[in-house]
Amino acid sequence: MRPGGRLGLYDLATMQIENGAVQAGSEVACPVHNQAGLRLGGSDHDLAMGYDLLREVDVSATAAQFERSGYLALPGLLTPSALEDLQQEALRLQARAKRRDFRMECMGGTPRHMTTLGGIEIAETAPVISALYRDPMLLSTLGILVGLTLQLADDPVERHVFNMLHRSGDTHGLHTDDYPLALVMFIESPSCKAGCGHLEFFDACEAGQASVKSHTAGDAYLLRADTFPHRVRPIHDGCVRTVLNFAYGAESIPIVGSPSASILYS
Repeated sequence: MRPGGRLGLYDLATMQIENGAVQAGSEVACPVHNQAGLRLGGSDHDLAMGYDLLREVDVSATAAQFERSGYLALPGLLTPSALEDLQQEALRLQARAKRRDFRMECMGGTPRHMTTLGGIEIAETAPVISALYRDPMLLSTLGILVGLTLQLADDPVERHVFNMLHRSGDTHGLHTDDYPLALVMFIESPSCKAGCGHLEFFDACEAGQASVKSHTAGDAYLLRADTFPHRVRPIHDGCVRTVLNFAYGAESIPIVGSPSASILYS
């Protein structure tokens, strides 16, 4: 607890875990935490996360902002050591990933030019990512920030996916997700200043210009991905955008079913 008796975000998240309000999935042992990060259950591998950077966040403001805008920036969620670890994991995932070049008919024929790997292969290849996806501190922290109770995705294909844009013109065209919440973590981000690889999203209830967001490696964001149509701007030659996308449900929010995830990641 911070001086003066005021609970910070980290304190609140820790209390939820200790009280049993958030639990790890049954397939992965519950990790042991410290303020800098987590030690994955049953392993000697540390993955330091930037939860401590969120100590001074005004939780009521972030929840209201997310409800209104559908977007919450999480700069520096991946510490330098966590980013380095996940970059090594990404190299192994890339070796197994599949090239996709087509139009997604169930999403209005928008383009998919990208290299992807789905959740089943990630669970087999990179258990550290599966453990992070289920991490109680991560679930609790995100839930407090947006005022929702997060739930693990039932679909093993969609729960954690690898998306890489690395050829000129690569793009993840306009779409909505099946699950309401998407946590996107940046392993690599374009360095050019021309806006390639930026996130664009639209409020489906209001006509107007897209919101455009840029991110750097180590950043993350949370998006209300089922009701805010979104896309990634095309990549320029020589630029690379590599992300991990974690899909979560939320208590009392129904899941919207579509074949898009199985088409893109199976």
